[in-house]
Amino acid sequence: MTMWTEFAAAAPRIAATFTRRHAATGNLCFLATVRQDGSPRISPMEPRFFEDRLWLIGMPDTAKFRDLARDPRFCLHTATVDTEVKDGDAKLWGVARDVRDTALHQRFAEALFAETGFDLRGREFDHFYAAELTGASSVEVGGDHLKITVWKPGRPEYVVEKR
Repeated sequence: MTMWTEFAAAAPRIAATFTRRHAATGNLCFLATVRQDGSPRISPMEPRFFEDRLWLIGMPDTAKFRDLARDPRFCLHTATVDTEVKDGDAKLWGVARDVRDTALHQRFAEALFAETGFDLRGREFDHFYAAELTGASSVEVGGDHLKITVWKPGRPEYVVEKR
């Protein structure tokens, strides 16, 4: 499984944009999944960093998690309300891996409670999805042009400028 620090080392610009936008929106992102009929579904969610991984977790038995159970491909986009994208935005895509580790789930629940007061301690998690990244990109506005940064595993990130 890809550790967040491994991704951040390989794609520092994208990782910085993602973490900045993720924090600025109170962790809100939009998750794209594949519906049973093959059409896309967009759902709001609050992915969380924990033990150096990015986790796609949330309310159980929702359509987005049924989608991931059937087809683990996803795209995660940072939320933005700025049509000029002054603070940038980022997209991560990959596959979600359901990690069935009750000790990990309980450590997560303890950390979530300590950080937010939201209490999931002692509960069983139906699904606990780790984000395994297969690509990422970010956009930054620079004067009269866009800087689009792209990353794929095994390659350094690179920047394309569009005017």
